[in-house]
Amino acid sequence: MGPFLLRRILTLIPVFFGITLITFFVTELAPGDPVDLQMQLNPKISLEAKAKLLERYGLDRPIWERYARWTKGLLLLDFGRSFKDGEKVVVKIAKRIPVTLLISVLSLVLILSIAIPLGVFGAVKENSWLDHLITLFVFIGFSMPTFWLALLLMSYFGVQLHVLPVSGLTSLDYEYLGPLEKLFDLTRHLILPVAVSALSGFAGVSRYMRTSMLEVLHQDYMKTAWSKGLKDSTVLYKHAFRNAVLPIVTILGLSVPGLLGGSVIFETIFSIPGMGKLMYDSVLSRDMPVYMAILVIGAILTLLGNLLADIAYRYVDPRIRYE
Repeated sequence: MGPFLLRRILTLIPVFFGITLITFFVTELAPGDPVDLQMQLNPKISLEAKAKLLERYGLDRPIWERYARWTKGLLLLDFGRSFKDGEKVVVKIAKRIPVTLLISVLSLVLILSIAIPLGVFGAVKENSWLDHLITLFVFIGFSMPTFWLALLLMSYFGVQLHVLPVSGLTSLDYEYLGPLEKLFDLTRHLILPVAVSALSGFAGVSRYMRTSMLEVLHQDYMKTAWSKGLKDSTVLYKHAFRNAVLPIVTILGLSVPGLLGGSVIFETIFSIPGMGKLMYDSVLSRDMPVYMAILVIGAILTLLGNLLADIAYRYVDPRIRYE
């Protein structure tokens, strides 16, 4: 296991820098820069002032030199300062990460606690009316646009029923509430974002779990287990489930960056001060140091997700050996 992990980690290094190289040059193809945006907001800026701003941001240098300087800062965990307000990018992101991580973890827990049992149940009750009903419900959820669902939930629960807040993470009087009241207030604000965030992942995991479980249940060794008179719970959860969960491990390994990417949509709609909202605002303001840092974090999460999935295989399926 040790040599395998070492090889995998060493392999991830050139892949990571390849991702940063492509990402940096692709973002450079986007039209406009922060100086052009500032000149649009203030047409009285002179050409001399524009040249000084370009020099200040380092945008007057060749693209290869800018990438080299940015990579050097990346190795030192220094993403520079925001073009928008001059604040350090690391500090800016550190303020937003806890919010996005909280929503992502809650969404992942909700997905696992509902989608996996539902997928197993659909496989066991194959072609029954309950299986067809679950399939219909899952496909509706999978095909429904996230932003449209968020707007519907906001309109119904927030505007019509007035039972859930539709924006922000806390109420205006949050600081004056007691501990239990603060927890209740935070929970009310998280219900809609977590539900919207979990919807697409819930539908996908449920379908994968059902398909994988059906494939395992039709194997000959499962028929042998039932013919021996073993209990249904033993056959399903000790023999079938452990083999059927292997594809889910891969999906879960890639779900973390997926939740981070999806946060751009619902955090913007619900005005939640997380990484997604920061990403959206930085793109609109051409704040390159900020959105490049967020893209790098997404790349790291993707690579770590793949690595963790490979490690999890070893513990889920004892037949797998890493030589």
